[in-house]
Amino acid sequence: MDSATSDQSEPRQTLQSTADNGLKIVIVGGFGVGKTTMVRSVSEIRPLNTEETMTKAGELVDRTDGVASKTATTVAFDFGRITLDARNVLYLFGAPGQERFWFLWDRLFAGTLGAVVLVDTRRLADSWYAIDRLEHHGTPFVVACNDFGGAEHTPQEIRAALDLPAGVPLVFCDARSRESSKQVLISLVQHLQTALAPSPPKTPEPTP
Repeated sequence: MDSATSDQSEPRQTLQSTADNGLKIVIVGGFGVGKTTMVRSVSEIRPLNTEETMTKAGELVDRTDGVASKTATTVAFDFGRITLDARNVLYLFGAPGQERFWFLWDRLFAGTLGAVVLVDTRRLADSWYAIDRLEHHGTPFVVACNDFGGAEHTPQEIRAALDLPAGVPLVFCDARSRESSKQVLISLVQHLQTALAPSPPKTPEPTP
């Protein structure tokens, strides 16, 4: 999932120096689901990443089922940025997917508005821990199924496999595409707006 699509060639925007309000979103998920690729595709700056070449020794520690062609892996986190307007910017953090780095996740979740759980439908079980930790922290999230060209699954099948609550949005995407990745973030923002919207006042019952 590291090859870029045509919309990746769009020029990056120049950053504004006046932004003073930073909003944080975390992209999390299993090993090799495309988190680094998504941050790269959607960030307006050259993203900071901590990818290292995978070694034979690492194969004894990390599960590489379904990602045998992967040659590099994130060992800390990825970081990207999107300018929303003159005063607000969105910071993107891509979490490492290997189990040995999961201890970093709780710190990455601190102060975040919400999260994207990126999944590979060929390895749905790898997403359970991410969903569990987000629910533990009470962090709103959406689930985005990255397109790896495998067998198609219906949304109902994916929801059942992940035991997703009805209120959690499920979307499909191609992490290589900037436009597709933007739509995932828009889905998360819309979900946050719904979750944070005040409940309508209750109509008082008439006094008998």
